[in-house]
Amino acid sequence: MHEQFPTTDPDFDYRALARHIKRWGLELGFQQVGITDTDLGADEARLLQWLKKGRHGAMDYMQRHGTRRCRPAELVPGTVRIISVRMDYWPAAAEPAEMQLQDPAGAYLSRYALGRDYHKVIRKRLQKLANRIESLTGPFGYRAFTDSAPVMEKALAQKAGLGWIGKHTNLINEQAGSWFFLGELYTNLPLPLDTPAEEHCGTCHACIDACPTGAIVGPNELDARLCISYLTIELRNAIPEPLRPLLGNRVYGCDDCQLVCPWNRFAGTTQEEDFHVRNGLDSTTLLRLFAWERDEFERNLRGSAIYRIGYECWLRNLAVGLGNAVTSREIIAALEKRADHPSALVREHVDWALRRHAA
Repeated sequence: MHEQFPTTDPDFDYRALARHIKRWGLELGFQQVGITDTDLGADEARLLQWLKKGRHGAMDYMQRHGTRRCRPAELVPGTVRIISVRMDYWPAAAEPAEMQLQDPAGAYLSRYALGRDYHKVIRKRLQKLANRIESLTGPFGYRAFTDSAPVMEKALAQKAGLGWIGKHTNLINEQAGSWFFLGELYTNLPLPLDTPAEEHCGTCHACIDACPTGAIVGPNELDARLCISYLTIELRNAIPEPLRPLLGNRVYGCDDCQLVCPWNRFAGTTQEEDFHVRNGLDSTTLLRLFAWERDEFERNLRGSAIYRIGYECWLRNLAVGLGNAVTSREIIAALEKRADHPSALVREHVDWALRRHAA
């Protein structure tokens, strides 16, 4: 963050600047922009309790980051305000998610990952927003984030008025559901604050009931160790055997809790071309993806959020999906072809899948 403060003029109109920021944000493709301060005391207490219970699983970095996640000025010194933004990602032309989930031969990938990596898209837009702010203020302190550092994105977004944290721990907006990405601009500008959003889940518990692995252990309580998104994306070791049958054909992430959320009837579709479906990932098959060699994985998924998990975890996840599929000669042949894979991680999951079909 730059040390220089934007202006020493006591008459500088920060309220007008905030209005400009929100208008510019919409022009740059964000669906909403809000502003909040750095006080996350209540959220810090919940985070520390969550970590104490070990619910972060193998995500050791969450403990290593200490209080920087919930104290923005520790992460970026000089921060006094956070500009929080959201951007819709549901691709209009994608095959219906429920249809893909119900096809045992199909491979289900979380809808957010069907297009280009959102990290790059949102960071570039946030940089453009910062450039526009600088055109009025002169050099100022800022740093842009989107799911890329120890930042409590959802807590900040709720404080900034973008929505409330639902029982599934995702952010929900009453006009737009939950199919959106979040991003932040940490800044040293003393901007006026927006009103935090109020909670509107009421007595609904559809997301809790729908979770395939029971990872939502209570309202607003997620045990990541059971979450399919964690198991298929964050976990780099073997997926625990008792959980493998529960994954079904979900090979990258899981959307079940959002698919049943009644607020998503208000969700819009994305206009961002970068988030449109690539490589037919919305309606593809387990066998097609499992047949990709490393060079095909690299070629087809470079520039995608999926690329981060690497080829071995990709095959691991697909082997589990194939183990849960209806037995066929094609599936057994595909698994046997990978039975001697150089990766012990892949071999273990392929062996499990073959034993499932043998049984």
